Amino acid sequence: MKPAFLQTNRTESFSSWRFRTLMNWYPMYVGTGGKILFWSADSREVHLRLRRNIWTYNYVGTIFGGSMFAASDPFYMLMLLRVLGREYVVWDKSASIRFRKPGRTTLYMRYELTDELIDSIRSDVAARGQTERTFRLQWVDEAGTVHAELERLCYMADKTHYEQRKGDRQRSRFQR
Repeated sequence: MKPAFLQTNRTESFSSWRFRTLMNWYPMYVGTGGKILFWSADSREVHLRLRRNIWTYNYVGTIFGGSMFAASDPFYMLMLLRVLGREYVVWDKSASIRFRKPGRTTLYMRYELTDELIDSIRSDVAARGQTERTFRLQWVDEAGTVHAELERLCYMADKTHYEQRKGDRQRSRFQR
């Protein structure tokens, strides 16, 4: 049963359900202890769950911080790649986590991309060729208590701009 704060008007399609299911079986993600509960058909909303179990608890019996960090890893990058399309390059650039309270029960996380955010990214990339955004996330329990806060920095660029900059960097390396 999902907590009330994970209720949404969005729906999953067969394609997004299949992608979510395959991601949940991807060995690198399975190892985090996380589970993707929902992936919207438009890839603009994702819900995660992280249970305290034999794979995720630490020496003192709470959810291991590394599990919290790793289970939240690839989602904004994947969502942005799917929403922006093939003409964009998206990379996770950096991330940080701040622990607020030990996780002794199941934790949840919600990702969401708004129309305003996507429009802003597209206009910045159109004007400058690239942009960055910092996303703030929280691992919360069923009562909404925050257990960890994360920041993830993503880089987005027009593919042509990105390839040109990559070529410039490689040429400058050989000219030294």
